[in-house]
Amino acid sequence: MPDTKRRRYKIFKWITGTVLALFIILGGIAWFLNVKSRPLLTDRIKTLLYKSTDSLYTISFTKVSTNILTGNATLQNVKIVPDTHRFRELITLKRAPNNLYTVSLKKLVVKHFHPLTLYRDQKLQIDEVLFDKPEVVMMNQQFDFNEGRAPRPIKSPYAMIAKNLKEFSIKNILFKDVSFKYVNNNIVNATPFSIDDLNITLTDLLVDSTSAEDPTRFYLLKDIVINLKNYVYATPDKMYNIKLDKLDFRATTGKLRINSFAFEPLYDEMKFGQVEGYAKERFNIKMSDILLNGIDLPLYISKQELWAKEMAISNGLVAVFNNTGLPQKAKESKIGKFPHQLLQLVNAPILVQKIQLKDVDITYGVFNSESQQRGKLTFEHTSGTIKNATNLEKIKAINPVMDVNLTSYLFGQGKLDLHFKFDLTAKDGAFDYDGVLHSFNARVLNQITKPLGLVRINRGSVDQLKFNFKANDLGAKGKVAFSYYDLSVSLMKNDPGKDHLVARGLLSILANALIINSENPGPNGKLVTVDVDYDRPSNSSFFNMIWKSLFIGIKYSVGITEEKQTVMREHIANFKAMQQSHRQRKQKRLQRRQQKEQREQNEKR
Repeated sequence: MPDTKRRRYKIFKWITGTVLALFIILGGIAWFLNVKSRPLLTDRIKTLLYKSTDSLYTISFTKVSTNILTGNATLQNVKIVPDTHRFRELITLKRAPNNLYTVSLKKLVVKHFHPLTLYRDQKLQIDEVLFDKPEVVMMNQQFDFNEGRAPRPIKSPYAMIAKNLKEFSIKNILFKDVSFKYVNNNIVNATPFSIDDLNITLTDLLVDSTSAEDPTRFYLLKDIVINLKNYVYATPDKMYNIKLDKLDFRATTGKLRINSFAFEPLYDEMKFGQVEGYAKERFNIKMSDILLNGIDLPLYISKQELWAKEMAISNGLVAVFNNTGLPQKAKESKIGKFPHQLLQLVNAPILVQKIQLKDVDITYGVFNSESQQRGKLTFEHTSGTIKNATNLEKIKAINPVMDVNLTSYLFGQGKLDLHFKFDLTAKDGAFDYDGVLHSFNARVLNQITKPLGLVRINRGSVDQLKFNFKANDLGAKGKVAFSYYDLSVSLMKNDPGKDHLVARGLLSILANALIINSENPGPNGKLVTVDVDYDRPSNSSFFNMIWKSLFIGIKYSVGITEEKQTVMREHIANFKAMQQSHRQRKQKRLQRRQQKEQREQNEKR
């Protein structure tokens, strides 16, 4: 029995010793290969980047750590910088790219670089490269010689690495939590654009004898995926925040999706103008479910031109508010600030062939100092299309019109079919607009006629409001046809002793009797149409001009013309004179009575 135990003990020692020796040998080999592989890997990385970028970029790092068993490597304090002297040479040779990058980061991780394949087959195959929290600066300068070039390297990178490698590939290149800065060198003193917390995944990078000519690849990649969770940008005037929530883009599909976008004012409606110190329109924009299809990524990368086939926006809000009780800004002019004019001022070249809108609510509100109330005009569930939204000269030369067709519901009731034609090349901001507002109860207009016009609609039914205008920076000219029946109104005034408007009884009776046409067409069956010629004040906005031009047509259609208002003023003056005469006669009678009573008292004494 003791002999058996001794034999087992010897066998155990032999096995343990053998395993330990094996581990020591393998560990020694791994250490040796790690030490030997670091200079080789360092040299290969530097040579590969330098040659594959046509000697434009160099990489530096303070330390490289490798693990030959796992095929992992880590580079510390990495910097990828361009050689500006070489860049100027490439410009002369007409081989320079439009974009120049500088990348710096604390750590770059290379996972599974398959060293045996590198040694045996001269193929550097890497599963993953991770750039952790890199800082990327991109400088863009457009060169004519790059116009129309395909999204692939000018010179095949394979020709640059063929002496050392047969193949270089990376399955995934991950840029995690990127701090990105864009500098536009095409514009003098342009403000750089910065964004943080960006995640970028480059898929299946391949450099071999065929990849440069592969039409399914762009810049040797199979795909590019961009993600942004949350983005907040304060506008330079500190009056708004621009917010993006969850942006996703995939190059193979050309689709960009944004969960929500907001142009959010930092102050409420009444305080906004007070902070500015004058009457200024306050915008509040919120959009959900934004999708862009057919984005040309290579064009955007090379020239920063955003071309998209279609854009879809669902569930949005556009609210405009102005406190007219505040003073107007001295010499402020809104000439040249119509929507299509502002589009031409955008620095980035844009073409969206078609924008599809669905369920967007539009509100235009005003605070009236006379009534001390807010009035608003709402267009709910707005849907439709915007075609040829662009500021590109070459596109405008082919088609200079941005065409807008919308269907909306006035105060959620009356259906409105609206059509705009914006001339993108007009120096004076010319555009046309026409539309038809279908039947609705006229009393819903009280939301704007009472606070802004001091007119309450007691009853009335609208059959149709049809209009057609031509407009530019100076104003709008057109025709309004307003058909309605059974209209009755009350004139209102602000009563300082009460917190609401009160009716002006007698004047309302006079207005209905002398001014207001209760129906159109009238008893003769003839529809009265109105020709409108509205001169736009230079500080009047796009929304305000459209509203005022339509309001003039509606006001004249119901009979509130200058002539009738003159007659009304004469009646009011006569009425006031009669009231004054009545008060004077009453005062004289009172005085005579008091004098008589005084005499009688004196006689009794």
